[in-house]
Amino acid sequence: MSRSFEFATSRSILVSRGAVGDELTARMATLECRRPMIITDAGVIKAGLLSNTLSMFARASVETVVFSEVVADPSDAVILQAVEQARRAKADLVIGFGGGSSMDAAKLVALLAGSDERLETVYGVGMVKGKRLPLFLVPTTSGTGSEVTPIAIVTTGAGEKKGVVSATLLPDLAILDATLTVGLPTHVTAATGIDAMVHATEAYTSKRLKNPISDCLAREAMRLLSQNIHQACRQGDNLTARENMLIGACLAGMAFANAPVAAVHALAYPVGARFHVPHGLSNALVLAPVLRFNIPLPVPSTPSSAELLARPQKRTKPRRQTGL
Repeated sequence: MSRSFEFATSRSILVSRGAVGDELTARMATLECRRPMIITDAGVIKAGLLSNTLSMFARASVETVVFSEVVADPSDAVILQAVEQARRAKADLVIGFGGGSSMDAAKLVALLAGSDERLETVYGVGMVKGKRLPLFLVPTTSGTGSEVTPIAIVTTGAGEKKGVVSATLLPDLAILDATLTVGLPTHVTAATGIDAMVHATEAYTSKRLKNPISDCLAREAMRLLSQNIHQACRQGDNLTARENMLIGACLAGMAFANAPVAAVHALAYPVGARFHVPHGLSNALVLAPVLRFNIPLPVPSTPSSAELLARPQKRTKPRRQTGL
């Protein structure tokens, strides 16, 4: 029986070591963008991951605005603050540079600053109606796969996580540069890696929208992640392991963006929102119980008449006759 499905992902994905500044500058020129806004966090700034890119932008006379107030599980207030800054700067391009939180924030800033949309009206699936500004995403962790997903997660004032899901949020360009992940601490490498592995696991075992493309991506993602996570944790400067983790997380992101995650993430989100547990760790905590719950129980089968007749019959001894 034939079945129909749709597969969507980012317009362009570039895997390149140490070329982020060059590529961003060249792609901006192609789009004729001159006022980019970079959405990132204080950790990225402190680690100097943006230094080369900002230097190249300065040499190209690009007017750059940097918003570095993003925190883990960013709130709606942080998103709106960044949107206001982008509007004041008349940004014509948004670059998400960092982990999943920075990339999610960048998606929403590109949408809200480039249209008349309001954040409270776009929560949910398919609620986005307006257009966005051009959007580039550069992950510095190997976990969320946000650079290839149409999803952005926001923590509301009530401490609840809400999502915006729309193909409009898929970026024009995602750059995977392993050199940006070399400085990740071991515990962050482990947590983000587990997050990516859960993405692959849930996409592969999902019944909703599961398709041959998502299955293929999920399997390859799990192969790359499982074979490289230990080395990436123990030998953080191994660029091959780091790059394989980035690609694995990206493939897992493409898989779950098209065959959605399920109970593991549904339970992990409130744990993270309420207790501020890292997302990968909260996934790891609930993964085993959910998998145990989902294991199908064997259903005893009733043998057919033919099977019963084919079974060897037990011989019974004749009863001993006794007389009076």
